[in-house]
Amino acid sequence: RRFFSSQDSSVVNKFQQKYWKTKQTFIRVTGKKEDEHVVASDANLDAKLEVFHSIQKTCMELLKVIEQYQRRICLLSQEENDLGRFLRSQGSQDKSRAGKIMQASGKALCFSSQQRMALRMPLCRLYQEVETFRYRAISDTWLTVSRMEQSRTEYRGALLWMKDVSQELDPDTQKQMEKFRKVQAQVRSTKASFDKLKNDVCQKVDLLGASRCNLLSHVLTTYQTTLLHFWEKTSRNMAAIHESFRPSELPTLKVKEASARRAERSERRQQPYGFSSRTHRK
Repeated sequence: RRFFSSQDSSVVNKFQQKYWKTKQTFIRVTGKKEDEHVVASDANLDAKLEVFHSIQKTCMELLKVIEQYQRRICLLSQEENDLGRFLRSQGSQDKSRAGKIMQASGKALCFSSQQRMALRMPLCRLYQEVETFRYRAISDTWLTVSRMEQSRTEYRGALLWMKDVSQELDPDTQKQMEKFRKVQAQVRSTKASFDKLKNDVCQKVDLLGASRCNLLSHVLTTYQTTLLHFWEKTSRNMAAIHESFRPSELPTLKVKEASARRAERSERRQQPYGFSSRTHRK
């Protein structure tokens, strides 16, 4: 009889655990108000979860932005190359100075389009690193978060169960005291499991944020260096074309000298008796 009674109580205990766990799940899903002290005790954990979800979301957005950026670099390089080839073909038919300028500008645009494609290599590496980070680090943290949420539901369900039992508790009744002690032991057990997973989640989220910062700072350094080299090469090339086709200063000087001589002649004509302004002053 004792064996069967203990077995029956164990089965009933499991059913009650599932009942209160299901009730807590229903409360959480429907958004009903929970005990404010219990919610406040998990404030630090909830803040860490917000950071985790932000990292998870922004990594997905970053991958999409990298894909769009790579496509637009390819399109821009193609348009730039087409424009350069057009200028070269039109410049070869024009034997004047304008034709030479068009040919030189076309070569510069073709060179710029080729150099721009070098930006895709560090971007491809950035995409691979972020994708690996998402599949490994974020997925591992997400599994820990899922186990923690399940443990938190069990713990809060046990608290609801203990609250329900304590309201009907009669200290003089032995059966009720034994039931209360069992529920209390269940609360302690679920709390120990939840506290461990709670600590694991907080540590993993902190490590996840630091790892992402290190990854981005390391990979983006290569992209920044490549981008600076691209601008240096293209600007140097454009500056060389500008210098080679800059108008000569010699014709400008000749024009200035001729205008000065004309001004001097007109001034002499205006002086009376053929004297210059200098002799008149004397």
